[in-house]
Amino acid sequence: MAEAAGAAGAAGAAGAVGAAASGLGAVVAASEAIAAAAPTHRQCNVEITNACKKYSLCNPRMHLYSGQCVIPQSPFVDSGTSDVAVFVKTPHTACGSVGVITYDLQNNKTKKSTGKMAIMFSVPYDFNIYSNVYAVGIFDKRKECNKALYDEMMDGSPATFARKEAREPGSLIYKGGTFTIMATMSDAYQPVIKLRIFETS
Repeated sequence: MAEAAGAAGAAGAAGAVGAAASGLGAVVAASEAIAAAAPTHRQCNVEITNACKKYSLCNPRMHLYSGQCVIPQSPFVDSGTSDVAVFVKTPHTACGSVGVITYDLQNNKTKKSTGKMAIMFSVPYDFNIYSNVYAVGIFDKRKECNKALYDEMMDGSPATFARKEAREPGSLIYKGGTFTIMATMSDAYQPVIKLRIFETS
């Protein structure tokens, strides 16, 4: 009953704040409202800063292994701007918030996609057995955002991505071709992933 009430409160909070959202600060406020309304659930905030000068992020995709999205990715993240997406556990389930999201990397001049940035996150329900894990990487532009990509980034050998547990110290850094991705993830029940992508040279 408490979880049901919390989930209902979370949905109401997200709707109320989301309706008035006009920028990054408002989206962050919405995610905080969700956490306050349902403090026992699992949640993952993904905050992305596009520091690229020649590339924008577009064509967002998501694949959720468990949980649901309450604040989706923006359809376009221009150079020098930021985005926030919020994912939560499904009510009445002993599962966490787990999945992978992608953006196409679009050249601002040619308007053509040259690759795909992927972010994997795993916020488990049972912290006695599991821990928060995240991964970031750059893939071929034809790479699909699906279970196969999630499985690769969660359990595969890092080749075009980097992965670590949130409790490990330091930032997660991936360098691939034109781009460098730096990210951190808090070790908490409602963690925040902060990511910055920029041109390597």
